[in-house]
Amino acid sequence: MLMNAPATFIQSYIDDLNDALNQLKPGAALTRIQAAWLGTCLTGILLMNSVCWAKFERASLGDCKVAALSWVFRKASIPWDWLLRVSVVLILKRYGITEGVLAFDESDRARSKSTKRIYKVYKQKHKGSGGYVNGQTIVLLLLVTSSITVPVGFFFYMPDPALKQWDKEDKRLKKSGIAKKDRPIKPERDSAYPTKTEIALGLLKEFKVAHSLIKIKGVLADALYGEKAFMDEAASGSRYFCESLFWASQPKQAAKT
Repeated sequence: MLMNAPATFIQSYIDDLNDALNQLKPGAALTRIQAAWLGTCLTGILLMNSVCWAKFERASLGDCKVAALSWVFRKASIPWDWLLRVSVVLILKRYGITEGVLAFDESDRARSKSTKRIYKVYKQKHKGSGGYVNGQTIVLLLLVTSSITVPVGFFFYMPDPALKQWDKEDKRLKKSGIAKKDRPIKPERDSAYPTKTEIALGLLKEFKVAHSLIKIKGVLADALYGEKAFMDEAASGSRYFCESLFWASQPKQAAKT
């Protein structure tokens, strides 16, 4: 299957995206080259069901080179955060969505066992083989409505390496019979490695700022987020933002609070 130009509906979407970018943030609109690049990538993803520069080059019969596609992605001053925000605005407007439920989910994505250059990659338990693999963890915020479910925010989670190393050493020393007072003190968490609860709260705040007119009827999360600090802060927003909090699986400690 060949791609020589963006699909018609993709080109229409990019035009609407640029108009909305100009309205929300003057000067943030895509340049002609950036818009053409985005159209090529979206069409390639649609046809190939993959994000792969080499596949895009082959599908275009060499008109779109790997080096050029990669360079725009890495070097062009594209307002990525605004692209996501405006895209969500366009989707909600298109479907006439004014309310919904926010749901948190997370996804572990296994990568190569040896890679260290991918953003926020760390050693993970591989469920399929029972061994270990380097991978990424993405915390997702989804808006669930009566008509569609759409991702509205995401953040890469990674354990604090210093805390992880301390925990490993602390368990080793404890097993060896070393008293707690003689073991190293637990280090403070580096702000560059927020917890999943902190990430979730940050995503909620960003959604509230970007989509303040959307009425949120509740927040859905699993037991991992069922702690008092998260529940209190998530529910502290204005009444129109959050009517209730509920959990897919609520631990006893959260239930008591």
